[in-house]
Amino acid sequence: MPSRRFSLIDVLLLLMTIIWGTNYSIVKRAFLQIDAQAFNAGRMGLASIIFLGIIVAVRARGASGAPLSSIVVTPAPITRRDWLALAGLGLIGHAGYQFFFIGGLARTSVANSSLMLAATPVVIALISAALGYERIGRLHWFGAILSMAGIYLVVGHGAPSSDSTLAGDVMMFVAVCCWAVYTMGARQLMLRHSPVGVTGLSMALGTAIYVPLVLRNVLATDWTSVSPGTWLAIGYSGLFALCIAYTIWYIAVREIGSARTSVYSNLVPIVAMLTAVVFLGEVMTAARLAGAAAVLLGVALTRVGKTAPAVPPQK
Repeated sequence: MPSRRFSLIDVLLLLMTIIWGTNYSIVKRAFLQIDAQAFNAGRMGLASIIFLGIIVAVRARGASGAPLSSIVVTPAPITRRDWLALAGLGLIGHAGYQFFFIGGLARTSVANSSLMLAATPVVIALISAALGYERIGRLHWFGAILSMAGIYLVVGHGAPSSDSTLAGDVMMFVAVCCWAVYTMGARQLMLRHSPVGVTGLSMALGTAIYVPLVLRNVLATDWTSVSPGTWLAIGYSGLFALCIAYTIWYIAVREIGSARTSVYSNLVPIVAMLTAVVFLGEVMTAARLAGAAAVLLGVALTRVGKTAPAVPPQK
C-alpha cells in the first residue's frame, strides 16, 4: 500500500498542477500575437517529437528494468488492429480535441475553459452509464447534476454574454466530449501497452492529421515576426504541459494510484482561475465562484468509490 505521507511524488504533482494551471493564461496571452491554431500546431509538433524521441531512446537502450520503462516502453507488439485504434484515438483525442480545445480557449475565458475540462470525469461517467459499461449510483448522479449546474452558472452568468464567448464555450464542450471518448478508447490499449507509449504514438498520429487541417493558418503566420516570448510559450506548452506534466501524472498513477493523483488535478482550475485574474485581468464574480465550487464538488462526488480516469485531459 502506498504511503500517505507527503513525498517527492506529491511535490511533483504540485508542480504538475502549477504547469497545467498556468498554461491556460500563457497560451491565451500568446494568441494576442499568433493565430491560435498555428500556435497549437507548433506545440503539438514539438510534444510529438519529444515523446517519440523518449520512446525510441528508452527502447534503444533496452532499459526494461529502468524505473520509467513500464510507463514509456510498450512491451507487447503493436498489431495492425492496434495501429488502427491508435489512428482513431489520434483523430478524436488529439486532432479533434486540440482543434476544439484551442479554438474554445481563444474565444472564451480561462475560467470557463478550465472548469468545463474539470468536468470531464462527469461526462465520462454519463457516457459509460448510457452505454451500459457501468452503473452510476445516486451520489454520482447528484454529483453530475451539480457539476452541470455549476457549468451553467459559470457559462451563463460568470462572464459577459457574447456570441464569441458562447461559441468558445460550445467548442470547449465538444473538446470535453472528444477527450471523454479518447479516455474510454485508450483504456483498452493501455491494458497491453504503456500509457506514455499510447499517448506519444496517438499524439504523433493526431498531429499528422491536425497539421494539414490547419495548414492555411500555419502558412499565413509570419513566423519571422514571432516574439521570443511567444516562442517560449510554444516551448513551455509543448515541453512542460504536454510532456513533463503527463509523465508526472503517469508516474503518480503508478506509484500512489489514480484516486489520490486525481485530487491534484482538481486543483488545476483553481490555479488557472487565479493566474487568469493576475495576468489576464479576468474578473471573478460571485456567480463564477459559486459555479466553480459546484463543478469541483460535483466532480469529487462522481469519483467517490470509483477509480478516476487514468488519462487526464490535455491542457
